Amino acid sequence: MLYDHFEKEQLLFNMNFKEAVGAKAAYRGELVVIEGEVGDAQGRRKPPHGVLKQGVSLAAGDKLLFLSGFMDKLDLLEPLLAKYEAFFTAETSVILFVVNIGKNVVVDYKGTKVELIPLVEGMVWNELADLIGYEKEDFKGQTASEKVVTLVDGLATRKVKAPVVSLADALALVVDVKRELRGAI
Repeated sequence: MLYDHFEKEQLLFNMNFKEAVGAKAAYRGELVVIEGEVGDAQGRRKPPHGVLKQGVSLAAGDKLLFLSGFMDKLDLLEPLLAKYEAFFTAETSVILFVVNIGKNVVVDYKGTKVELIPLVEGMVWNELADLIGYEKEDFKGQTASEKVVTLVDGLATRKVKAPVVSLADALALVVDVKRELRGAI
């Protein structure tokens, strides 16, 4: 399973779950983008310097079928793509929510379509479900990994209405905003 490889390489962080579902495997949790320094003689690392937060992904064999998550800053995009591009195919779907991007765009990154969506408040799972109009009832009675498969299957039928731009043009869309946090005071 691809996620076992990622775990061995210490790329899974704050894992919610990783489990097989048929010939596929689902993962929810953070993915390391910029690794921390080696902290001891056993090779364990200090906390990462950059992560893809609220990650949702689906793999088959040694390839990612779907990858989504949240980034505070667009400057994590290039390191993320560089670290995980070996696991992408032309069929891989990547949807990333970014605080400081000015508008929705799609980047064609070496044959893989990477959709970038502004997100100042909200949760990745809820936003993904909203993109296709899914409610809690659509996932009722399913295991955690089955829910990921259901979501990814639904997203595969969605028509993306964002312009395709180069990676350089996408990186130029940075705006000065901060994530809105709410909760107890």
